[in-house]
Amino acid sequence: MFDDALLSRCSDDAQALDTPVHSRGSSSDRGLQRADGSCRIVLGGSSKGTRIMDVYQKSPLRVFFPKTAGSQIEEAVLVNTSGGVVGGDHLQSSVTALDDASIAVTTQAAEKVYRALDESSSITTTLIAHDSARVAWLPQETIVFNRARIARQTIIESSSASEVLALEWLVLGRAAHGETMSAGSIVDSWRVRRDGRLVWADTFRSTDEVFPYLSRKALLSDANAIATLVYSGPQVATRLEFIRGRVTSPDCQCAATLVGGLLVARFAAKSSWALKIALRTLLQELSKGPVTGPFRVPKMWSC
Repeated sequence: MFDDALLSRCSDDAQALDTPVHSRGSSSDRGLQRADGSCRIVLGGSSKGTRIMDVYQKSPLRVFFPKTAGSQIEEAVLVNTSGGVVGGDHLQSSVTALDDASIAVTTQAAEKVYRALDESSSITTTLIAHDSARVAWLPQETIVFNRARIARQTIIESSSASEVLALEWLVLGRAAHGETMSAGSIVDSWRVRRDGRLVWADTFRSTDEVFPYLSRKALLSDANAIATLVYSGPQVATRLEFIRGRVTSPDCQCAATLVGGLLVARFAAKSSWALKIALRTLLQELSKGPVTGPFRVPKMWSC
């Protein structure tokens, strides 16, 4: 037998999102069936390349290691088997790269955040890079449906001898439905520490009262897809000049700067497709360097 909570998770996207709140049997997300998933990946270096030290996964999150070249582990793929995120869900992911480990972590597909009644979903990602480790966090886009509520936090713990490249991007509304964000809640936070010291803290926050004004030029103007990319590592100055010289285009605006020795780049585009092209171009150019490691376009972006 299907109960109301399960049906609320499995309904068609349009029906689940466009039905007025008052037609529901409940006016709150509390008490409904919600996901509480987590995963943990620990990798170490060896003479044969990166090796898996520990993997933990709790439904609905799953971890896969597809072979991208030979038998070495180069990429990890996270899968949310619930098919999306709803109000009250809690998802936690942790990636730890020990000395000399190198890994690119991505997601199987774009994450969908469905409309919520009154509870925010919580998504937390923690990246830890030890000496000589190289970590690339390159998930696919997060599509935030109208009236969705999400609180996302990305935490980076790195050493001065490690390299971390981390990306998070948001698409506001379903373009195929002509949807715009008229209400909801988005809180997208970053915390970056190097050698135990906080070097950057940032939060993008938009709530019910703010969404009607997001199209103002002082805010997002006509951008419906935005991204933040950070890089921590010894090549920060080189990476900064590289990004400044190659990414900005009429379809996607980009600005990059250094904050406390950390590279921070912002991207804004009218469509998710224009943003994805800009990000792919950036990662393709990075992969042409003499030592690319995990800083490249993930295979799953082409699937």
